Amino acid sequence: MAPTEANPSERPSKRAMKRQRKKPAKRKYRRGAEPKKIGDRVHFRRPTTKKLPRAPKYARRSTPRAPRLDDFSTIKHPLTTESAMKKMEDENTLVFIVDLQANKPRIREAIIKMYKTRVLKVNTLIRPDGKKKAYVRFPPDVDAVEVAHSIGML
Repeated sequence: MAPTEANPSERPSKRAMKRQRKKPAKRKYRRGAEPKKIGDRVHFRRPTTKKLPRAPKYARRSTPRAPRLDDFSTIKHPLTTESAMKKMEDENTLVFIVDLQANKPRIREAIIKMYKTRVLKVNTLIRPDGKKKAYVRFPPDVDAVEVAHSIGML
């Protein structure tokens, strides 16, 4: 008996055969999940152990700490020297003595909350006597003289 030839309609088309040829060989492992080689380095390194998240049984501090600086302790007082007054009139700037730990964003925040006005810029310096001075500049539409009147500086 002669072998029967497969039905031509059952044979895969040329396009299907090409597609099958183009498929890359399937990987044995996911990328990055290949088994680690044993003995790949000369020196022994202690393996890292599992780190569990902290779950304290009780609070280590009975009451939470109060914030170090509030608005009133950030700004100590305004400066009313002659040079400060000149800055207020000419450059729309008020000068304050502030806490030594206060930073520019904290000073800006305190001015906005306490005096309910906008701030354009804050410059700081530490004076030779160890106090921190802050130059607070206001936008052109906010008058520094009016702010000074509202806080009782003038």
